[in-house]
Amino acid sequence: MINKGTVTVGLLLGTAIGASLGLLFAPDRGSRTREKLKEEAENIKDQIAKDAIEVKDDIVKSAISGKETLENHFENFASNASYKTESVITFLEKQLADLKERNKKLQKTS
Repeated sequence: MINKGTVTVGLLLGTAIGASLGLLFAPDRGSRTREKLKEEAENIKDQIAKDAIEVKDDIVKSAISGKETLENHFENFASNASYKTESVITFLEKQLADLKERNKKLQKTS
């Protein structure tokens, strides 16, 4: 799977290289060419900063979603464990009642 940030950085880098080469081969004064390169570098820096913020926001959203999912799974596990515990307690209570009945019968016959 291709990462959105990697694609964005690749596109920006390709754009920067293409723009730089175009400016270097353009028939313009050196000072103007350097000014254009500086502007292009600033634009690329701004775009990378925006993309970094977007990627960070996506990571935060994923982390929050993952945390909520984990909490839901834990709540379901706790609920299921509680029902299982209740079943075990009911079984043990029945077994205890049977043992008490057997014990009463033994006490009466003695």
